[in-house]
Amino acid sequence: MNIRPSKHEDLPQLMRIYEHARQFMSEHGNGNQWINGYPSEELIASEIEKGHSFVCVDETGEIVATFCYIEGIDPTYLKIYDGAWLNDEPYATVHRMASSGKRKGVAEACFQWCFRQCRNIRVDTHHDNIVMQNIATKLGFVRCGTIIIANGTPRIAYQRIGNEAIQRDIQK
Repeated sequence: MNIRPSKHEDLPQLMRIYEHARQFMSEHGNGNQWINGYPSEELIASEIEKGHSFVCVDETGEIVATFCYIEGIDPTYLKIYDGAWLNDEPYATVHRMASSGKRKGVAEACFQWCFRQCRNIRVDTHHDNIVMQNIATKLGFVRCGTIIIANGTPRIAYQRIGNEAIQRDIQK
């Protein structure tokens, strides 16, 4: 699979992927995370414009996943509750990862690409998003605490630094 920046012409496909993801989350006990049309087409178009939106394309050329990757300080992550970040070094954040559901392993492919860009990655997810929590744990992320997003709701915060061997030592 190949990761590339999203293009404006990808927007209709990305919105279909987000709709599929909302349905999947609802069917798997997470009906409260992406509600009221979130993420909106305007938000995704803005992320494309800023160069933060990426797609995962399979060998046939089909977009099978999308995510937001941003290097630098995320204002939402400035305050963490019930824990602490693993470090205060420069980091990248991954948001709004979604799959078309047509291929297995796309989340791991997307995260592996992110790890090649930056060795210090932070993510967050809804308390009901067991699927993403399991993916984060499987990929060596450490649960660091809770952050509060812009709409005032809590999210579980994770971070992964360095390689997997370092992560295993931290988790012990």
